[in-house]
Amino acid sequence: MARIITVNTNGIRAAARRGFFDWLPQQNADVICIQETKAQIDQLTDPVFHPDGYHCYYNDAIKKGYSGTAIYSRIKPRKVTDTLGWDPADSEGRYLQADYDGVSVISLYMPSGSSSEEVLQKKLRFMDMFMDHLRGLRRKHREFIICADWNICHKEIDLRNWKSNQKNSGFLPVERAWLDQLYDELGYLDSFRLVNQEPDHYTWWSNRGQAWAKNVGWRLDYQVITPKLASTVKAASIYKDERFSDHAPQIMEYDLTIRP
Repeated sequence: MARIITVNTNGIRAAARRGFFDWLPQQNADVICIQETKAQIDQLTDPVFHPDGYHCYYNDAIKKGYSGTAIYSRIKPRKVTDTLGWDPADSEGRYLQADYDGVSVISLYMPSGSSSEEVLQKKLRFMDMFMDHLRGLRRKHREFIICADWNICHKEIDLRNWKSNQKNSGFLPVERAWLDQLYDELGYLDSFRLVNQEPDHYTWWSNRGQAWAKNVGWRLDYQVITPKLASTVKAASIYKDERFSDHAPQIMEYDLTIRP
């Protein structure tokens, strides 16, 4: 059984202060994918950022205090990739891939498009280029688990206030259509929805108002898998007992063994 966690920490040092690294060892996870580390590797010399029993990999943005991804792996991967060959994926540290025997785990931080029209256009360009990459992955002779803050909700069930957000980035028709293509054309699957079709399961809540208290959230963080892994999905959960950031850890259990 493989237990894989994805979480946007919105600053890994802030998450550490909130108890993230006290919680993590109790989870018995095989792989942890982190997005939005917001730190350079030379700012993470404290041993807390290199948990015992894990091989730790970071991919930083050139810009300080921005973006960034990480993977902690109990088994040492046979290969780790931190570039896609194009920006802003590479310059903003948005992609990290760990290859094992027959399966790869990816930590991805999709750009947000909510702050301006310019930022939205940047996100849409990223989505176009990343779709080409996802298409290429399907031609490889291995399976993939893509752990990400996708910054997109697919269906009305995936956010509380869907009616009022249809013109906001994260639930725009063009973004939802991108996920349609990912699932319907390329065959990828939303692992969470394979085992949980219930409403009111979210992974991000605005800091405005009482979004957290009233569970007015969005399901932005999930693990997308290649179709041959569908039968291995055994359990899905979202951890909400503690708050390490404005996102909650999303945990999946797969009936597979991660080997080097």
